[in-house]
Amino acid sequence: MEFNDSLSIGMDDFSNNEEMEIPEVLPMMAVRDVVVFNYMIIPLFVGRPGSVEAVNEALGNNKLLMLVTQKDATKDNPAEEDLYEVGMVCMVMRTLKLPDGRLKVLVQAMSKARIKSFEKTDPYYQVAVEVIEDVETKDVTVEVEAMMRTVREQTEKIMSLRGILSADLMMIINNIEDPGRLADLVGSNLRLKISESQQILEQTDAVERLRLVSQLLTKELEVSTVQAKIQNDAKEEMSKSQREYFLREQLHALQKELGDTDERGQEIDELEKKIKKTKMPKSVRKETNKQLSRMEMMHPDSSEATIIRTYIDWILDVPWKKSTKDQLDLINAKKVLDEDHYGLDKVKERILEYLAVRKLNPATKGPILCFVGPPGVGKTSLGQSVARAMGRKFHRISLGGMRDEAEIRGHRRTYIGAMPGRIVQGLKTVGANNPIFMMDEIDKVGSDYRGDPSSALLEVLDPEQNFEFSDHYMNLPINLSKVMFITTANMSDTIPGPLLDRMEVIRLSGYTLEEKVVIARKYLLPRQIEQNGLKARQVKIADEILQRIVTHYTYEAGLRNLEREIGKVCRKVARKIAEGGRGPYSISKRNLGKYLGPPKTIPESEQERLEQPGLVTGLAWTEVGGEILQIEVNIMPGKGKFILTGQLGDVMKESAQAALTYCRSRTEELGIDEEFFDKVDFHIHVPAGAIPKDGPSAGITMATALYSAVTEKTVVSQLAMTGEVTLRGRVLPIGGLKEKALAALRAGIHKIIIPGQNEKDLQEIPKEIRDKMEFFPVKDMDEVVKIAFKQPEYLGSGK
Repeated sequence: MEFNDSLSIGMDDFSNNEEMEIPEVLPMMAVRDVVVFNYMIIPLFVGRPGSVEAVNEALGNNKLLMLVTQKDATKDNPAEEDLYEVGMVCMVMRTLKLPDGRLKVLVQAMSKARIKSFEKTDPYYQVAVEVIEDVETKDVTVEVEAMMRTVREQTEKIMSLRGILSADLMMIINNIEDPGRLADLVGSNLRLKISESQQILEQTDAVERLRLVSQLLTKELEVSTVQAKIQNDAKEEMSKSQREYFLREQLHALQKELGDTDERGQEIDELEKKIKKTKMPKSVRKETNKQLSRMEMMHPDSSEATIIRTYIDWILDVPWKKSTKDQLDLINAKKVLDEDHYGLDKVKERILEYLAVRKLNPATKGPILCFVGPPGVGKTSLGQSVARAMGRKFHRISLGGMRDEAEIRGHRRTYIGAMPGRIVQGLKTVGANNPIFMMDEIDKVGSDYRGDPSSALLEVLDPEQNFEFSDHYMNLPINLSKVMFITTANMSDTIPGPLLDRMEVIRLSGYTLEEKVVIARKYLLPRQIEQNGLKARQVKIADEILQRIVTHYTYEAGLRNLEREIGKVCRKVARKIAEGGRGPYSISKRNLGKYLGPPKTIPESEQERLEQPGLVTGLAWTEVGGEILQIEVNIMPGKGKFILTGQLGDVMKESAQAALTYCRSRTEELGIDEEFFDKVDFHIHVPAGAIPKDGPSAGITMATALYSAVTEKTVVSQLAMTGEVTLRGRVLPIGGLKEKALAALRAGIHKIIIPGQNEKDLQEIPKEIRDKMEFFPVKDMDEVVKIAFKQPEYLGSGK
């Protein structure tokens, strides 16, 4: 409930109201959100069709209209039960038609009336009315006079508290001597609920009506008093805070003169000492002192002071000129690398080269390496070994699934809770400006509406730019040129081109069977024995058993599943010893199944290899290493239909079409009728059907399979091939030759046909693998056919 601060409606004393003759039947109009009192002159906006009709009807007769209030203001078409019975008979004084079709009506309340019955409801309401006569007070008693004076005083107080005291209004109120009219005037200007206003209207006794208004004013006065107190307290609190700030600053100045400091002063002094002690560039020191001066001028409890204090702490925590000393002993570094990892000669050689250059030129910038290889080949652990070999701090950042650019560049310092990016956080964690940063899964960085982290990494991983890396939170140039960045990825295809161009890519292929056995013996088995609380003498696993675990229980390029299987054996041994067994426990081929269960895979060398026309072995590269690919071709009577199954991608389907075109162009060499291809259907299938496959390197494999099926010739056993084929039969180069060679070796295949342009890549394959295999470089499909179908002069030409 709130007192109305605007008296836009007027009240007048019409002495002839009682003498006017009011008809028994009048048009009726419902009004919302207002109760019309006696003597009121009020403007109304009329828009509902029924209400417009009622106004027009009144204007056409005696200008009298019955106004009643709706119980529910939300209803556009109120029914009889939705209206109050008591309302006001009003005279329409003036009307104005608005451009939107509505009417603006000025009405004057004439007499209070009650609806007896509804005579008409369409198109407007027409009602029978009964005039209600108020019970007027002839003699104003002392009690009534006191009540009228109380109402006047309460009205004045409320207006004063609201700041809307009007001398004109108070003069009108003070001049009214009739208690009923005073109650109507004050009640009409109180913002009451409709039900409360209607209660005042329906009260016919003037004294009782005044008493009801007095009670409502008392309640309103209490609310207004509390509201004013709350506003005053808030204003006083604000003034008090400002006063305390100036007094505190004066006290700080006095304490400084007396040689005594408070906690705030001690905090500022400590920060000043830290800034002087910390080694930092001049521009950074200047900004830090500026921020400290700002903080000193602020109230310690303000949010801005907290933000600045946190910012200064971050500046002091960044190792601007703090470095660790590199261990430049190449012999010792090589020893450390060999202790942690078996093989990986190319990576170790690159690290040793960097150390050699660093030894000769201490100012050289840190390299940015990218280790690309299947999961489990040791990319992340290799970064830790590099840090140990160089004597540097190591920090790892996982980029997989990162979508917010602020993770790299930091949040802008505009709100509480902002913080620097992961780069600055990493420098703070290691406490040195030349650590090794390992950024894992750089091929899995995403992007969305918050920005593109891969674009932010362009500055971080560019030696020409990262000496002045800009973090949004720090807003200061940070030198990252001494940091050695090492990134990892499973595949380089998904890394954006500009980002890949800034990194030196070193590819890590999978391990051979012999390498896995050696690694298991030297690293994995001792680690699992220690982790499971065993001693080396309590479990015995021979190399042939480790080899069987590799071939029959894992099928991967890396070592993770191999370590899991070895860990499973060690856990079962640990349980036996914990239950009272004495050991040692020797793992043999006969009891291996008790520890690991039945074999999970059957090596290709132990599988029955079918040698039939239309069956050819291909090689494929995946992000988890090389795989062998079986191509099957079947010919059926038909009309030249070509069927491809096995979830083949678009590139692979195109390779199959190119292979078919090549075979159709060689009908004479194949010794078949030219109409042969129109009388049969070809079906090419690549198991397993549930695995999606794509890529161009199966082109010559499909062409050879089609050639074999058409001529009904069988391909040479223990032979695999890889290469892209053109319509003219040329063989184009492919990628991932080392991974494919390892996959063939795992499958027991020792002969591989490769594109002639990939002959240079054989140097990337370790010599021990090359010695076990025979490679046949070819330039066109004619050479592939001669090798694949047992032509002696070609079979002896392998490398």
